[in-house]
Amino acid sequence: MTDEPGNDALMREMGFMEKVKIGGIMQSDGRSLVKIMSVPDHVGVAGTVLSAMGKHHVNIEMLVESFDLDDCGNFALVIDQKDLDEALVILEEIKPSTHAKAVSYVPDVAVITVFAPHLREKPFVHGAMFSSLAAVGIRTLAICTSISSVSCVVDGQYMAMAVRSLEEVFMTPSQVKERPKDY
Repeated sequence: MTDEPGNDALMREMGFMEKVKIGGIMQSDGRSLVKIMSVPDHVGVAGTVLSAMGKHHVNIEMLVESFDLDDCGNFALVIDQKDLDEALVILEEIKPSTHAKAVSYVPDVAVITVFAPHLREKPFVHGAMFSSLAAVGIRTLAICTSISSVSCVVDGQYMAMAVRSLEEVFMTPSQVKERPKDY
């Protein structure tokens, strides 16, 4: 972690005199991040991967798909840590049909989510979230957004620090909600 300025200075720098009101913060730990990298013909790969995982009852908490400069698909999946070994076997089995160049993983990650109604109308929330995490030296491993939430994956050991950092910037109506570890 770095000795960068705290969130009070960050908030002033971003133009906030008080905490930003949101709906809440959720967290889930005990997760793994699995990546399927450099898929040249990515048409149908999401269906192949998700169907294989579903067939084996591996739940996917978060999915991010992106494309590199060569237009190869890259997929990042967050799953329960207990399903990691099975997921890796599944992905190795379907790897030839997807033509993925690599399958990798990061064990012991956490997902932190900030949510609010009409988040799309509050563009400053995203910047405040990631600036807050960066101010305490936490790097994100994946980011996913929706109309009402923004989620990120962080190293599991930094989950509590990430939540504290966000609580300094955001005003929530209740305490942070923990997602169940076994769903």
